[in-house]
Amino acid sequence: MAHIVILGAGTGGMPAAYEMREALGKEHKITVVNAVDYFQFVPSNPWIGVGWRERDDITFPIRPYLERKGIDFVAQRVDKIDADNSRLELANGESLAYDYLLIATGPKLAFEEVEGLGPEGYTTSVCTTDHAEHSNKVYQQFVTQPGPVVIGAVQGASCFGPAYEYAFIVDTDLRKRKIRDKVPMTFVTSEPYIGHLGLGGVGDSKGMLESEMRNRHIKWIVNAKVTKVEQGKMYVDEHNADGEVIRQHELEFGYSMMLPAFKGVDAVANVEGMCNPRGFVLVDEHQRNPKYKNIYSAGVCIAIPPVEATPVPTGTPKTGYMIESMVTAIVKNIKQELEGKEPTHKPTWNAICLADMGDTGAAFVASPQIPPRNINWFKKGKWVHTAKVAFEKYFIRKMKKGTPEPLYEKYVLAAMGIKRLSDD
Repeated sequence: MAHIVILGAGTGGMPAAYEMREALGKEHKITVVNAVDYFQFVPSNPWIGVGWRERDDITFPIRPYLERKGIDFVAQRVDKIDADNSRLELANGESLAYDYLLIATGPKLAFEEVEGLGPEGYTTSVCTTDHAEHSNKVYQQFVTQPGPVVIGAVQGASCFGPAYEYAFIVDTDLRKRKIRDKVPMTFVTSEPYIGHLGLGGVGDSKGMLESEMRNRHIKWIVNAKVTKVEQGKMYVDEHNADGEVIRQHELEFGYSMMLPAFKGVDAVANVEGMCNPRGFVLVDEHQRNPKYKNIYSAGVCIAIPPVEATPVPTGTPKTGYMIESMVTAIVKNIKQELEGKEPTHKPTWNAICLADMGDTGAAFVASPQIPPRNINWFKKGKWVHTAKVAFEKYFIRKMKKGTPEPLYEKYVLAAMGIKRLSDD
């Protein structure tokens, strides 16, 4: 009997556990380790940030649903990965041995890289449900005394979609409250242009998102490096295409939400030879670490190089469909290894996204992620807002049911009218 440990219980780790159980049957032991004892549907956090959702709408306790499927659960932070001896050291002093480890931790949020950034500083975040609840608390205070708003993503960020979503959601919420006229809004991003998304643009994302911002009276600063944040003031260096500072901004704000850069979590980043300098797990074409052959990794925590060089550093996003594809390939590869075979399955790193914009939405497909592409598709419409609301309920219901099926391919592609992107 082999012991497969899945580190992380997010939108990658939970489906991985269910797929692993179905693929391997009951003869092998599966354990999920997560720092907290609840699942959070991260794509809904922007709605939490303005009070359109409550915590109970997008979270649920992990243990009963995993144990129903014969999957063990440990609610502990991992302090160290002893990769040489295939063992995890937990925060409570206990240890856990594994035969195979699947790392799906998500990122460490690097607020410390910008002075004054984050919930411990002067801006808010929607990266976690706790952060989104804090963001909502600050936002509800803000709307009683409205003023300037700054929203965006700092240098090194790799997930720009939620920043755009949140800007448009806040705009919609302010209009519903009939106070939009009292709130100047500025979008600050390290992207070289609006709609770059860390992907070099998708379809006409630049033109469509610029148009949407103009229609909503949202100003923007691109090629932006946030140097410091103080109470009510953000310092931003704007660069040209050669990376030279061309203007320095001092933006006053009454409320701000800025996405940070990502790094690998400490326990992962500290494993010698397993990660790149930012602490992201190095993987081969089969999602397996080149140094530690019994370690696989999926999701935001893996190392993917930027799509292109940009004047201000930007990372590459890992969207839900891509993560789903990674997980499925890993499950199949571990099954092959347990059968004495070499892994052969490869994920399809295609980027697919449903982004809510408050009262409308935008959807895109970049296949493959790096240009030139076979599919380069970007559309906007109220149907996207409706589809994302429905997908939230669909995904959470499936996670509670423990259904191991390709949720993004089955639902999101269907909503876009696309049948399939891969055969693996």
